[in-house]
Parts: sequence; structure tokens; C-alpha cells
Amino acid sequence: MNPSVSPSSSRTVAADLARSWLLVAASRPESFDDAAASPADAVVLDVEDAVDATRKDAAREDVARWLTDGGEAWVRVNDVTSGHWAADLEVLRSAPGLRGVMLAKTEFGSQVTDTFNRLAGRVPVVALVESALGIENATEIARAEGAFRLAFGSGDFRRDTGMSADREAMAYPRARLVISSRCGNLPGPIDGPTVGTSHPLLREQSTITVSMGMTGKICLSPDQTPVVNEVISPTRTDVEWAYSFLADFDARGRIVRDGSDLPRLGRARKIIQLAEAFGVHVATS
Repeated sequence: MNPSVSPSSSRTVAADLARSWLLVAASRPESFDDAAASPADAVVLDVEDAVDATRKDAAREDVARWLTDGGEAWVRVNDVTSGHWAADLEVLRSAPGLRGVMLAKTEFGSQVTDTFNRLAGRVPVVALVESALGIENATEIARAEGAFRLAFGSGDFRRDTGMSADREAMAYPRARLVISSRCGNLPGPIDGPTVGTSHPLLREQSTITVSMGMTGKICLSPDQTPVVNEVISPTRTDVEWAYSFLADFDARGRIVRDGSDLPRLGRARKIIQLAEAFGVHVATS
């Protein structure tokens, strides 16, 4: 039997597995419906950096209205030290369509917990780590009450540290977020965005995301989401190998032959779990 795979075009992906996290400026409410209809696994309405300080009140009201009128999305809220954080949470806490918040500029675990508690423990918090201090405290943040996933604010991190965007320079903060996520028993972290319109560059950088052990990526436009989804999903070869390995394992009575069998068994089961979650169908002939 020869497996073949084809991705499903319409499927709700659980937030702990979400690959593409589409940022949408909260100052553009006319774009919310289009974002929700995009292939993004998660839509994040941004009331932080994407909105000028003079327009934040109006933007958060537009977001709350859309979330009350049937829309569903995450919201990137302002950081705890800003004058806007409390107002963001006050307006959002009763919005029925709020799936969670992405907390900007997270540097301490207490900031996650305070945000979680302000929202009555009702929604999860993705901690966006964007500074040297945040990276150093990443494990504390990952273990905080209310923490759901970590995300990398790579642009602000580079501005804070003076580091370049090179793969080598960004290896440490990415690895730190991956290790801290594991220590906090969280899903894999969400990588920072690729700036620009080049899909080959996006594909290349998304491949780096996967190689570092990250399992999601922030997107800046809807057309980036299918590329990110494809790269972070199991490949055809991966899925074929997983089904073949499990079939062989069953055929030999599920006997472990050597020390490599259990790691391969775990990998095969994980690949199939992701294939099912992402709608990668396997047909046999």
C-alpha cells in the first residue's frame, strides 16, 4: 500500500498546535473578517504596536465590538508597564469571542499571571518575549500561571540587544524559548515574523523555525499563512515513514528491538498526530 497525502483546506487547528499566527492591525476593523477567513490557524488583532497611542481607545472598542458580534480571535495587548494594559483587559474581559491574549514585552512570570487573573482566568496568555531580560527569564515566564505558549518578538529583541537577524545570531534566543517551553510543559514556541513579501525567504526562515524546534510563526499578511502552514506541517516523506514504521512495528508484535525503537516510535506517533490535526489525509492503494 502506497500512502499519498493531501492537505485539507478548511480545518480548525487547536491553539496549542497552531502554526500561523496572523497579526492584524486593530485600527483596521474592515480587515477583521478577511483575516478570519484566511488560512491562518490563529488570528491576532493587534492593539499594541500596530495602533498609535491616540487611536487605542477606538481600536480596542472596535475589537471588542467585533468579538461580541460573532468574531473570534486572539488579541495582542499592550505590555503590563504601559498605561494601556489595564484598559485593554477591562474592555476585552467580557468579549465572548476572545480566544486568548498575546501579552507584549513580557519580562517576568508575574506579568503573565497578573494578565491571566485580570481576565478572570478565562483565557490563555501567549507571552511575547521581546527583550534580553525576557529571554533570561523565559523559564520563569513559561512556568507562570496562565502561560499557554511563548512567542518570540524578534524585531524588538534585536533592537534591544543590537544583534543581527542572522540565523547564527538568533539561534540562542530561539533555543532558549524552546528549552524554556519544554521546562514549563508548554507547546513549542512561536517564532517571530519574516518581514517582506518574498515567499522564498519566508520558506527559508520557516524552515529554520522548524529546525530550532519551534512550532509556530507570526505572520504579517494573510498570504504568508499558507507558506508557514505548509512548512511547519509534516512532509509527505515524514507521514509515509511514520505509517510505514508503525505498520512494521505492529507486524512484528510491537517488540522493541533496540534502543532506537522507542524514540522512533514516539516520533512516528507525533507525526501522525500532527498530520491528523492539520488535515493531512493519507490514502492507500
